[in-house]
Amino acid sequence: MTAYDAIVLAGGAAKRLGGADKPGVRVGGRALLDRVLGVCADAGATVVVGGRRPTARPVTWTREVPPGGGPLAALGAGMRHTSAESVLVLSADLPFLGEATVGSLLAAAATGSHEGALCTDPDGRDQPLVAVYRAEPLRRELALLATEHGSLAGLPLRLLTGELDLVRVEAGPLASFDCDTWEDIAAARARIREHGTVLDEWINAVKDELGIELDVDTGVLLDLARDAAHGVARPAAPLTTFLVGYAAARASSGASPEAAAEAVAEAARKATALALRWEEEAGSGNGAGTP
Repeated sequence: MTAYDAIVLAGGAAKRLGGADKPGVRVGGRALLDRVLGVCADAGATVVVGGRRPTARPVTWTREVPPGGGPLAALGAGMRHTSAESVLVLSADLPFLGEATVGSLLAAAATGSHEGALCTDPDGRDQPLVAVYRAEPLRRELALLATEHGSLAGLPLRLLTGELDLVRVEAGPLASFDCDTWEDIAAARARIREHGTVLDEWINAVKDELGIELDVDTGVLLDLARDAAHGVARPAAPLTTFLVGYAAARASSGASPEAAAEAVAEAARKATALALRWEEEAGSGNGAGTP
């Protein structure tokens, strides 16, 4: 993946939320800011512009001048702490932004002679705070705007994007969904509990809470839990999956995340085979000669 730094804008007065601490509002048990930080975990440097608060991973903190000076002032402040050739710029209130969208932006910005790439929403509107910019032209335009207007405070983002050669990237309908109101927060909280998304959301929340960076095949673990519950006893499902995790941790101590994921899969295969043997014995009876 293209090397990049990330700037997350986490300031603003959140007037439509009654002045609430919007980056700290939780959706799916995780703060909005932590959800955004999760999709740029491989950034070389991550700068958060806003008030300091606990986060799931270390970041560099800074503030715009003056505080509340708007997104361009915040972007200018964040740029002083970056050094990569590309900069991912995100707002802190994007609950459904995914790594795939970030990857698409990075890939689009790295091709041709464009000066960056930004998302467009389903209505075709530009989303300059879901974007990747090449650092050199971004610094140039910020400096020109500051010189022309005396400072960056209070200036609209369109003054910046209008001067840059940007390629547009169509993302999914929820990639740029932001939470400006309590109605938006309620809609986001409801959506992650829908049948098709709740499991992935829960697994991601647990990994974030426990500090685990491990991609495993959840289908394998669910199949194991089903087989243990059906072939042995219902309480066997959670106990078995716990033991599989413990065995995998012992087997992969000090190994790479890929090796750890394979250790989980191997332990799950062994436990599944055992559960199926239990079920087979239970169905065959105890008579002599029973296959």
